[in-house]
Amino acid sequence: MTHRLSKTFGKSRVTTEQREELVRGIFNRVAGRYDLMNDLMSMGIHRVWKHRFCKEVNKTPGHVFVDLAGGTGDIASAMINDQREVIIIDPSVEMMRVAEKHLGQTCRYLAASAEDIPLPDNSVDVLTISFGIRNATDISKSLQEIARVLKPGGHFYCLEFSTPYAWLAPFYNAWSRIVIPRLGALVAGHPDAYTYLIESIREFPAQQEMAEMISSAGLISVSYSNLSFGIACIHRGVKAQ
Repeated sequence: MTHRLSKTFGKSRVTTEQREELVRGIFNRVAGRYDLMNDLMSMGIHRVWKHRFCKEVNKTPGHVFVDLAGGTGDIASAMINDQREVIIIDPSVEMMRVAEKHLGQTCRYLAASAEDIPLPDNSVDVLTISFGIRNATDISKSLQEIARVLKPGGHFYCLEFSTPYAWLAPFYNAWSRIVIPRLGALVAGHPDAYTYLIESIREFPAQQEMAEMISSAGLISVSYSNLSFGIACIHRGVKAQ
C-alpha cells in the first residue's frame, strides 16, 4: 500500500512524479549547507543519534555496505574500512558531490532513488538509510527494493525522525513549526525547503506503523529503539536465510 506521504509535498497535495521532482530540487539547492542546517535544527543532537546508529551498524559483519540516500556521506564515512566496500546511493548528485569532496575514492557513488536501487538481488550485507526514507516517493516500494538487494541474513538499519512522546510533542511541534523554517531562511536561504522537511516529519509513519511496513516488505526480526523520547528512532530488520 502506498503511504499518504507519497502524495504530499509540505502542506500541498501532489502527484508522486511531482513530489519526486520537488524533493530532488530541494536537496540539490541546499546541499552545501545541509549539514550545518542539521546541526541547527537538532541543536547538534543528530550527531549523537548518528554516533549511536553507526556504532550499532559497525558491529554487524559483512563486506558490502550500502548507505541509501547517503547524501553528504556522514554515515558512510563511519563505515569505511579496509575490509568493506562502501557504496553511497542518492538521487541528488549535488549532495553526493559534497560527500565526494570529503571521502574521495574511499567509496562508490551511485545516483539513484530508493525505489529503484541499481544493484543485483542478494548482493548487500548491510544497508543503512539515515533521515532519508521519508523523502522517498514510495516508502513501501523502497522497503521492497531494500529487501530485494539484501543477501539472505543481511541487515537493514534505518535512522529517522519519528513521533515524540506525548508530553514532549507540544514543545517539539512549536520548535519545528516556528523556529526551524526561520533557521532555514537565515542560514540556507530556503525557508520552503525546511518547511517541507518539517511537514514530511509530521506525515511520516509512527514507530509501530513503520515497523509493520518493514515487516510487510518481507524482513524479519524487526525492532526499533527510540532516541530522545521518540524524536528519532532506529528501525532494524533482517532478510530471512
